[in-house]
Amino acid sequence: MNYTETTSRSWLSRLSSSFGGILLGIVLILAGTVLLWWNEGDFVKTRDALNEAQGLAVELADVQRVDAASNGKLVHATGPTDTQNVLKDPVFGIGGKGIAFERTVEFYQWIEHSRSEKRQTLGGDEETVTTYSYSTDWVGHRVDSQQFHAPQARMRHVNTVLLDVDNQTQHAANVRFGAYRLPSFLIRAISGEQPFTVRLDPTIRERLTRDVLRAKPELVPFHIRNVDRVPLEKLPVVLHAQGGTLYIGLSPAAPQVGDVRVRFTMTPPAVVSIIAQMKGDTFEQFRAANGKKVSALAMGEVSMDNMFADEHSDNAFMTWLFRLLGTLLIVMGLRCVLAPLAVIASLIPMLGNLVGAGTGFVSLLLGVAWSLIIVSIAWLRFRPAIGGIMLAVAVGLVVLLYIKAKMFKAAAAAQGLTWKKR
Repeated sequence: MNYTETTSRSWLSRLSSSFGGILLGIVLILAGTVLLWWNEGDFVKTRDALNEAQGLAVELADVQRVDAASNGKLVHATGPTDTQNVLKDPVFGIGGKGIAFERTVEFYQWIEHSRSEKRQTLGGDEETVTTYSYSTDWVGHRVDSQQFHAPQARMRHVNTVLLDVDNQTQHAANVRFGAYRLPSFLIRAISGEQPFTVRLDPTIRERLTRDVLRAKPELVPFHIRNVDRVPLEKLPVVLHAQGGTLYIGLSPAAPQVGDVRVRFTMTPPAVVSIIAQMKGDTFEQFRAANGKKVSALAMGEVSMDNMFADEHSDNAFMTWLFRLLGTLLIVMGLRCVLAPLAVIASLIPMLGNLVGAGTGFVSLLLGVAWSLIIVSIAWLRFRPAIGGIMLAVAVGLVVLLYIKAKMFKAAAAAQGLTWKKR
């Protein structure tokens, strides 16, 4: 079923909101600027810390005995992990020995979808038509159907769950690395999870079955009045183990709203390679001269040089990610600051669209230019040669912005608009 909702805003209301958004725009610009500056400094600090660590790291050839002579040194080592810790799910009672045990939950729910279209009228008023539609699918969270926009959907598409359970991850507290103990920050870095076959204890299966049927009585046949007084074999089967997945519902092939799907994975012991500072029979993060901490773990046998190369690659990737994020914040901030211009011009819809497109383009160019200037100044502070090149590119963007502004004025003049000089 589809449900359409129409809302309208007057020109004065839109104008008031746009001026109110200027403050948000300033905050976004400042946040993006600070993020860009911090990011460039952090990139250099991390790179220098990695270079310092690589120059000091030594090989720990044998992890089967504690090497007292290497105590306090930054080491690279490869060896097997092992643990005697038993990780057990508190709800389902399954588990075993492993590095990590994870429960991932999905719910079959009604979901609301929306699609909006905006129309402007002569005089600057804006009308928004939003169409809501509904479908069922597996999602990783419970959906509150009482928040649906359509009144009929709130009555017809009521979401329930047969078993209210959340995601959970457990990690072993004690993991051996040959003769050494791994600290928690290295334990949590171990990957390689595998599906864990579900085998429920009969007592737990019975308890869960009765809990599910009490939560949704419509699954119980009419002749059964009390699920607590009926033998388990006479109750509907609502727990289906399929390898590493436990399906909670009548039929995995025909899911119904409220059904739950729980996946279990176990991370077994494996061979790992680490870079960390030795401290007795365990390890800690290496603190470089600039205060940056360095440590790493890789699955399998990985050489020291390759591990440091991967750390440098990760540092570069995160730096570019934060550069894009900082630039996006600045562009969004400029859009907020310039928004009143488009609203004022929207008294004539065609003019409002033209000004809106122009301010969007100006925000993009100016935002990228401002971001480059901040990054360039940061690099002038940390690495002058590269900073100079980036500053030249930023200046070029500013010049391009000036040229585009002249062209925008010419286009507006061609449509009969006049620009007054003060």
